[in-house]
Amino acid sequence: MADEAFEILELLEKEAPAAAFEDLVRRAREAGAGGAELARLVRATDLSLSIRALFARRQQREAGLAALVDTARDLTLPYDLDALLKVITRRARLLLGLDMSWVTFDDLPAACSRVRAADGHASALTIGFTVPLDGGVGRRASDSTAPFWTSDYLPDETFVHSEVIDEVVRAEGLHAVMAVPLQYDGSILGVLYVADRHVRHFSPDEVSLMSSLADLAAVAIEKARLLEQTRHEVVELEQGTTRALDSSAAAVHLRQVHGRLLDLVLGGGGLGVLAASSSEELGGALVIRDTAGRTLAAHPPKAAPGADEAELRRLLLDAHTERRPLRLDDRTWAASVSAGEEMLGAVVLAAEDTVTDYQVQLLELTAQVTAVVLLLRHGVAATEGQLREEFLRDLLRGSSQSAQALVEHGRRLSVDLDEPHVLVAARPEQGVRGRAVTWTSSYAHRHHGLKAVDGDVVVLLLPGTDPEGCARRVAGELGEVLGVPVTAGAAGPTADPTAIARTHAEARRCLDALTALGGPGGTATPGQLGFLGLLLADEPDVAGFVDGTIGPVLDYDDQQYTELVPTLEAYFDSSSSPSRAAESLHVHPNTVSRRLERITELLGEDWQKPARLLQVQLALQLNRTRQVLSRGRRPRSGQAAG
Repeated sequence: MADEAFEILELLEKEAPAAAFEDLVRRAREAGAGGAELARLVRATDLSLSIRALFARRQQREAGLAALVDTARDLTLPYDLDALLKVITRRARLLLGLDMSWVTFDDLPAACSRVRAADGHASALTIGFTVPLDGGVGRRASDSTAPFWTSDYLPDETFVHSEVIDEVVRAEGLHAVMAVPLQYDGSILGVLYVADRHVRHFSPDEVSLMSSLADLAAVAIEKARLLEQTRHEVVELEQGTTRALDSSAAAVHLRQVHGRLLDLVLGGGGLGVLAASSSEELGGALVIRDTAGRTLAAHPPKAAPGADEAELRRLLLDAHTERRPLRLDDRTWAASVSAGEEMLGAVVLAAEDTVTDYQVQLLELTAQVTAVVLLLRHGVAATEGQLREEFLRDLLRGSSQSAQALVEHGRRLSVDLDEPHVLVAARPEQGVRGRAVTWTSSYAHRHHGLKAVDGDVVVLLLPGTDPEGCARRVAGELGEVLGVPVTAGAAGPTADPTAIARTHAEARRCLDALTALGGPGGTATPGQLGFLGLLLADEPDVAGFVDGTIGPVLDYDDQQYTELVPTLEAYFDSSSSPSRAAESLHVHPNTVSRRLERITELLGEDWQKPARLLQVQLALQLNRTRQVLSRGRRPRSGQAAG
C-alpha cells in the first residue's frame, strides 16, 4: 500500500489525468489486492481526484480574477459610451469562454429594451434591436436586482417567456443564458447578458464573477456618461465663447459703421449718400421712405420694396410701435425712422440672402442715422409734433385767443385754419394703442391736419368739406390697419378756428350716438342722423332739416300751386287712410291717391317706411311751427310800425 501511496502522490505532482488514477486501481485489482486494501486505494484515489479538482477550481478562480483585474484596468481607460459597451461585451464573453454576450438599456417611454452592444452574435441580435419588457431572463434579473440564469432557455418554465426573445434565442441557437443587472447608486442602468450555444450549468464562482464584472461595468458606464456630458458641456462652452467673441467683434464693427455713417451725414452727406453707404454695408438694396410712403432715397437708384403696400404699411406701424426692425420675409426687413413718439419715415432692406442678426442691428442703426438727417432737414419733428398736438387740444378746449391769432398760430405749424376743416372722432373697438396712435400721426401728417388722443378716441382735424367721406376713410383705413371695427363720428365743415370746439362736440355726440344705437363699425355726421342729428347739434339747422326731408314737396306746392303738404297732413291725421283724408279735405279719394303718388315721385319709394316716415312727420310739424312763429312775429293790425 505504501508503494501505491507514493505513486498516487507522483500522479498528483505530474497533474496526471483521471484515467491514470483509474489505471492504478485496475493494476492493484489484477495483482490480487485484498478487499480492504483495495478499498483504501480507491478511497485514496478519490481524495486525490478531489484535491486535484480543488486545485483546478482555485486556478480557474485565480485566472478569472486575473481576467477581471485586466478588465477593470481596461474599463478605466477613457472611452465613449459605445466603445465602452463593446469592451464590456467582449470581456464578458471571454471571461467564461462563452459564445455570445450583449448589453441592453431600457427605454421606458417606448416600453422596450434596446440592444446597445453585442459580441459573438450571428445575425438576429443586432445593435438597436428592441425587445419588449414583459418577459425573459433580463426582466427577471431586473425585477430581483440579482443575476438570473438558465441552463437551457427555451424549455425552462421558471420565468415568463416573451415570443420576440424566444425567436432571437432560436435564431442564434442559444441554450444557457445568464442576465446580470447593471446597477449604480441604487438604479438599474441596463442588463448584461452572456450565453452559450450548449446546455450548461453556471457555477457559483462564475455567477459571482459575472456579478463583479457587472458592478465594474456599471461604474464605467456611469463614468463614460458623465465624461460624455462633460465633453458636451465643454463643447457648448467653447461654442458660447466663440459666439461671445464673434458678438464682441460684431459689436465693435457696428460701432465703427455707426460712427462712419454719423460722420458722413454730419459732414453734409444727404440721404442718397447714406443709402449708398448703408446698402454696401448691409449687402442688399435699401429704400428710405417718408411717412406718406414716398421714396426719399434708394440704392440702387431703381430699388423698390418688393411687397404689398398695405402689408408694408402695417409692418412699419408695428415696427414703430415695438421700436425694433421687423421681418416681412426672410430677405426683407423694415425699420421705423422715429424721433420720440413721432414717426418720420422708414428704411426697407431687400437683402441678397437671408438676413442675419448683424444685418438687423445694422439696419436699426441706419434708421437712427436717417432720423438724424430728417431732423436736420425738417427741424425737431418730435417737438413740432408735440406742439401740433397741444395746439389741437387747445382748439378742442375752446381757446381764448382770437380767430386771427389762432389762424396765425396754425400757419406757423403748417395748418391753414381759415380754410374749411372737418372734425373726425374715431373709436377703435379694442381701444387706442400704439399702432392706432402711430397711424393717426402718419395720417394727419399726410393730409396736412392735426391729431390728438382723448382717452379711447383719436381726434383728427382735416382740411376739407366732406365730413361723411372723411369719417368713412378714417374708419376704413384705421380698421384695416388694426384688424378691428372702428366707429367714427364727424362734423363740419368750419373755417372758424373758434368753432372747432363746438364742431368737435357735435362729432363726439355723433360717435356716442352710433355706439349706443348701432354698435361698433359705423360712421355718421349730424346730417346723416336726421332729426337725431338736429337734436345733437349745438346750433340746430331746422330749415336745413325740413328742406332735406320734404323740400321737394314744398317746392312743388310753391311752383305748381298744389296742396300736397295739406294732403300729407290730412293723411297722417287720418292714420294713413286715403278715404278719411279725402273726407277731411272735401275731395274725392282718387284725388288723394293721385296726390300720394306724386309725393312718392318727389320723396322716393321708401318715404312711408317707419324710419323715413317719422322724419317726414317731424319735418311737417317743424314746417307748421315755423309758419306759426313767422305769422306771430308780424305786427298786429292797427299798430303802426315805428
